[in-house]
Amino acid sequence: MAPAAFEAQAPQGEDTVFSSSSVNDASTHRSKVSVIGSGNWGSVASKLIASNALRLTSFHDEVRMWVYEETLQSGEKLTDAINRTNENVKYLPGIKLGKNVVADPDLENAVRDADMLVFVTPHQFMEGICKRLVGKIRPDAEAISLVKGMEVKMEGPCMISSLISQILGINCSVLMGANIANEIAVEKFSEATVGYRQNRDVAERWVQLFYTPYFIVTAVQDVEGVELCGTLKNVVAIAAGFVDGLEMGNNTKAAIMRLGLREMKAFSKLLFPSVKDSTFFESCGVADLITTCLGGRNRKVAEAYAKNGGKRSFDELEAEMLQGQKLQGVSTAREVYEVLSHRGWLELFPLFSTVHEISSGLLPPSAIVEYSEKQVRSF
Repeated sequence: MAPAAFEAQAPQGEDTVFSSSSVNDASTHRSKVSVIGSGNWGSVASKLIASNALRLTSFHDEVRMWVYEETLQSGEKLTDAINRTNENVKYLPGIKLGKNVVADPDLENAVRDADMLVFVTPHQFMEGICKRLVGKIRPDAEAISLVKGMEVKMEGPCMISSLISQILGINCSVLMGANIANEIAVEKFSEATVGYRQNRDVAERWVQLFYTPYFIVTAVQDVEGVELCGTLKNVVAIAAGFVDGLEMGNNTKAAIMRLGLREMKAFSKLLFPSVKDSTFFESCGVADLITTCLGGRNRKVAEAYAKNGGKRSFDELEAEMLQGQKLQGVSTAREVYEVLSHRGWLELFPLFSTVHEISSGLLPPSAIVEYSEKQVRSF
């Protein structure tokens, strides 16, 4: 059933397919991998990477995972608990990460000598993390971002992969997909998409690092398209949660998902005309949208927000329901709204606009199905 390990889009639009054996033999260089982030998804990513680091000779066995240090209720430091139990007892309990995963609370030490850097933290912390790493990483390091979100600056929106490249001066690919972390943790079949810029060999190595029989990874030459899919689907998931909380039914939810996909594609192409239509049919696109609207944390908390009539804030619900994990959809909706407002595009994106206005308390949750009365431009 599993598709080929690597499907890179050639300039003529034809797919070039690499067998898993050719990927595994791509290089004799032993890369050292560091994972910057240790939440739910970061821990699962470390588990995937650790299994391949032990199995393949092209990687050093040890995988360092940077942990934002916390003190557990027991009084033990989270880092100590992870290294003692080989589990992230707070964010991924019951799942062994691999004996070669070493939790490290020292960011500089965690990335020392690594030439493959995997970023997987909430997007609102990424700029600060990158600034702390300036001058601390290898100049030949390659990065990959698993981070969903964007930074909005005076000069316009900045994708996280671009933020990493600009601050650290290194190339950055992205990995996105229909990836609910707890399902991958127990090795249920899933897919993901690597987005890369120019270097196909680098993309092959990222595929090699993440690919397992239950986690199928393909690569496409479209960083912005892959990354925007992973970012914007969280906004649509908030809308889907409102629909669920108001018990509007599956027809309404399907309509919201379709309209959301349309706005995802239109927004992406307005910002980056190079984004490919085909990217929206990869795992990072429609598949990620579906799974996030059915089972993700953004949908879950938005459902609770709607059930409470918008009377309890997202911050309050996040703290109560997610045990330290962070929502991305609400902050992304705000950032997207800032872009739309600045560029005069609000009326072109009624769903995105309405999600922010509901999330910020300007409109009631029921407005999610009233937005269609606005003038909508067809894309």
